[in-house]
Amino acid sequence: MNEKLFKEIDWRMKVFDSLSYPTLIMTLDKIIVSGNQVFFDKFETTLEDIVGKTCYEVFYNAKQCPNEKCPWSRVIAERKGQSILHSVTTKTRRKLWEDRVFSPILGDDGEVAYILESVRDVTRVKNLEIALKETEAFLEKIITGSPIAIVVADRYGNILLMNPAAQELFGYSSVEAAINISAANLYPEGVAAEIQERLKDEKIGGKGKLPSMNTTIQKSDGEEIPVEITASIIYEDEEEIAVVGIYTDLREKQAVEKKLKDTRARLAQSEKMASIGQLAAGVAHEINNPLTGILFYAEMKQAELTADDPERAEVAAVIEDVNRCRDIVKNLLAYSRQSNPTKEIIQLNEIIDQSLTLIRDPKALMNIEIIKEIYTDKILVHVDRNQICRVVINLVMNAVSSMEGSGTLTFRTYRDTARQKAVLEIEDSGCGISKEHLPRIFDPFFTTKKLGEGTGLGLSTVYGLIRENKGLIEVKQTSEKGTTFRVELPLLQSIESAGQEP
Repeated sequence: MNEKLFKEIDWRMKVFDSLSYPTLIMTLDKIIVSGNQVFFDKFETTLEDIVGKTCYEVFYNAKQCPNEKCPWSRVIAERKGQSILHSVTTKTRRKLWEDRVFSPILGDDGEVAYILESVRDVTRVKNLEIALKETEAFLEKIITGSPIAIVVADRYGNILLMNPAAQELFGYSSVEAAINISAANLYPEGVAAEIQERLKDEKIGGKGKLPSMNTTIQKSDGEEIPVEITASIIYEDEEEIAVVGIYTDLREKQAVEKKLKDTRARLAQSEKMASIGQLAAGVAHEINNPLTGILFYAEMKQAELTADDPERAEVAAVIEDVNRCRDIVKNLLAYSRQSNPTKEIIQLNEIIDQSLTLIRDPKALMNIEIIKEIYTDKILVHVDRNQICRVVINLVMNAVSSMEGSGTLTFRTYRDTARQKAVLEIEDSGCGISKEHLPRIFDPFFTTKKLGEGTGLGLSTVYGLIRENKGLIEVKQTSEKGTTFRVELPLLQSIESAGQEP
């Protein structure tokens, strides 16, 4: 070997030894011909121990290669470098990851003469990769399984992610159906711009944060839903790259709050009615005694007068006014629950027809179209027939008055089986009840009629009679297009229950 060739070989060996990764040089038969110093240090061996052995004898202590995925044959066939990720378990059961890179050394004829195998320890990188994938999978499970709706959009407003809860809330069948549509489509007009404005206002929640905001979203079918939204801008190197929004459906919460508010209002109304009822009962009893005396002496005086006596008309007027006062007293006693109802089992639908026939002035209904949406099966209730008829008559006459003698009057009956209630609704097409008057309509002596046209005891009497029969009356809805009163009575399931107080 001449000096020039020796120097060239020596230079190449120095380069080989300076490689950062443990490396072997092998023949095409996988026989090791050399290794660098890094290899000897890592695997605690020497050149003499490995030269002449196969790579699988050194790495696996095996008589043949156990690695079926070894790219050896591809390196020879393609004359290109190949790599394979390989896991190794140490004696202490620690799992290591190696990236084994096979590089061909070509001869003068262009064919593969030798193969370099470098062993790179990528355990740290692989563990980080595994941890990242596990974290991503965990976060994906959290987002996917969250009952709270989560939506992510890019900085241009295109939706990137919508979890199942958000898909259900916004009315999309799948995430694919929502991807790349504009986030502005999720809101009524102007709401998206308002959210963006608040997001960028650092005085509200800090940079790129919206702590909480009650607003309205728009489903894919156009339905609007009240929600609470929290949102934040995602930054990368101080640049906005995405926006994430978290939505809480407020429909159930608002329904509960409304129910609680209504319950409190009813409780306050009941307490007020109870107080006024005590006063009304006292007044009624005090008035009743002198009225009885006046009526007695007026009737005696009338009996003494001849038919053509000029005073007879005046005495008749006194008797008429006394009877009118007695009716008012009866209403007061009914309101204050001082009467003694006679209850029987009746069919709710029959009450409607019976009440309509008892209206004193049938002409009042001449221009009224009556519609009956009656439940086909029997609805049995245990009530005082006369009292419930009075309730219906009062509600009908109020409706006729609000419609000024012409319009549509609808009677509707049905069962609320879940709550064991028989329901009667009376709906008119009148002028409705104003907001300021609505809280007072069941108060005694409250009336919107002109002086002399009403006593203000109609609805208060209705309230007392319904309460006497263990029921409930309320205004279901009212507007300039009409009013619907809803009456609930305990539902009697069978005739066998007749002897029991509902």
